[in-house]
Amino acid sequence: MTIRLRVVATGLLGIVGVGKAHAQQQQTPVGPLVLGAYAQGSFILAHTPAVKHLAVSHPTGLELNVQRQTNGSAPWHAWYRYPKVGLALVYYDYHNTVLGRSYAATMYINKSFWRTQRQELSFRLGTGVGFFPIRYDQATNHKNTIISSRLNATIQFRAEYDVALSEHLGLMLGAGLNHYSNGATTKPNFGINLPTVLLGFNYHQQRPFTPLPPDPASEPTDVGHNRVELSTTVGIKQRNETDRRKYLVNSLTLAATRRLNRKSLLTAGLEGFYDRSLSAQLRDTARTNEKLPDVKKAGVYIGHELLFGRLSFVSHLGFYVYNPYKSNKFYYERLGLKYYFTDRVFGNVDLKVHRGSADVIEFRVGARL
Repeated sequence: MTIRLRVVATGLLGIVGVGKAHAQQQQTPVGPLVLGAYAQGSFILAHTPAVKHLAVSHPTGLELNVQRQTNGSAPWHAWYRYPKVGLALVYYDYHNTVLGRSYAATMYINKSFWRTQRQELSFRLGTGVGFFPIRYDQATNHKNTIISSRLNATIQFRAEYDVALSEHLGLMLGAGLNHYSNGATTKPNFGINLPTVLLGFNYHQQRPFTPLPPDPASEPTDVGHNRVELSTTVGIKQRNETDRRKYLVNSLTLAATRRLNRKSLLTAGLEGFYDRSLSAQLRDTARTNEKLPDVKKAGVYIGHELLFGRLSFVSHLGFYVYNPYKSNKFYYERLGLKYYFTDRVFGNVDLKVHRGSADVIEFRVGARL
């Protein structure tokens, strides 16, 4: 599967604070809501020759969303100049019997770059889950080389311009890119890329909004601190279109991290991989009297985390230092989302990539030591 997008980051909305007034706890006011409804027009990007026969229709769609304007109730709101966080429901009709329709739910962050009382220019980044009722089937739908599983990950990039028509109603114009794929869990899966234009309306509960007074005591206390992390992952993948079995993929990672400032954390680590699909691949191609190389791999990586409170966007670049079976390039990339459940325990959903081609979706759990 060719990946044309670099994934994904989305924000976490902190909406509840605690204060004291007359010896009683009170809830911190939450930010105002923005409700949206947009019509979408698109086309299928022929990013590889294997999907050219499907890139002939012009999908149309509809999106309904609800956004919460962050207001300073969590420290990171002010650090990112009060973005919106939202939930969207997206429908597409591909006007093609091979592809059918799709339904998706996404969470996203919407970052404003220019804002006045009547206008706003922003950038939106989101991720979620898409459902395709019609998928690849070797017997009945072999032409669908784009989508081979009903459940798929989705990623959105979008620029938006909102101009006020009245006190609460805004006209929204947008252009972006939607991507659907299953991360090579099932094949064939080249993924579908949809350059999209949008036109619709936003209802603003409050415009312009007024943020809460900043809290001087909200600065992070771990800037400049070093930590050690130990984590493990599990994933599944399909080897090719003819072998429909799912193979287990595991890894173990030891990493050192250092928080640089409010938003950034650097990391470097050593990790080992065991991909059982490579053993099956070797058995299919090797001669009976041939000694098979070790399919286990080890690598080192450097990376960065973009922090949004307890949530962060992860990006890694790694290099194999032990790789007897040369099944891929000498380097790899990783993109994902990480959530700190506590100060010591975290979880990730990551996409490991070899030169733009998805290798496996990793589900990670780990601890800070």
